[in-house]
Amino acid sequence: MTVHFIGAGPGAADLITVRGRDLIASSPVCLYAGALVPVELLVHCPPGARKVDTAALNLDEIIAELNAAHAAGLDVARLHSGDPSVFSAMAEQMRRLDALDIPYDVIPGVPAYAAAAATLARELTVPEVGQTVILTRIAGRASAMPSGEDLATLGTSRSTLVLHLAVQQIDRVVDELEPSYGADCPVAVVARASRDDEVVLRGTLADIADQVRAADIRRTAVIIVGKVLAATAFRDSHLYSATRAR
Repeated sequence: MTVHFIGAGPGAADLITVRGRDLIASSPVCLYAGALVPVELLVHCPPGARKVDTAALNLDEIIAELNAAHAAGLDVARLHSGDPSVFSAMAEQMRRLDALDIPYDVIPGVPAYAAAAATLARELTVPEVGQTVILTRIAGRASAMPSGEDLATLGTSRSTLVLHLAVQQIDRVVDELEPSYGADCPVAVVARASRDDEVVLRGTLADIADQVRAADIRRTAVIIVGKVLAATAFRDSHLYSATRAR
């Protein structure tokens, strides 16, 4: 058997890869994060499949489910929101599976920040404006940030900054980034990207906190900070240049 860690996408049920969908359809067991993964994806499960919502389970309980499926020789579709390579808590599960000698693989998905950029109709890497994207979060109830990865330090790069799990501390985000980016730096907040109840806020570091409070956005949101959000005067990419060597 194999545990398939599948990126279930940012929220819209049709933003899943064909490979991910087909593995759901062929796996007799499906573990999914019910608070984040669209329940519509469960229609792809085979008849009689065991469906387990992991939202209320701890790590030991999740591993027990995977170990039981392994003992029964049953493939598992383990659905994670977005793409499992970023803020998915997949690594700790893999560490446990390695210790138990349970095989697994990973199927990528559409990450929340990509869905947010699509909603904003913005490229996050614009020639001579911004060519670096930093994906990060801030310290809170979750684990501490490693040394040198605090927001103020990362902000000194003035790169395009994408923050997950940070909207509840929007005032802190603003306070730590304003010294490097300036109060007039463009900011966008996209909550529940790609879903029917998606909310989009556009502003600057000077006013985004007030907008977030007025919209009562408290979770499931991506914050994007950087000049690329408002860039209009930039050179064309070399990719399609008429003078580029063919």
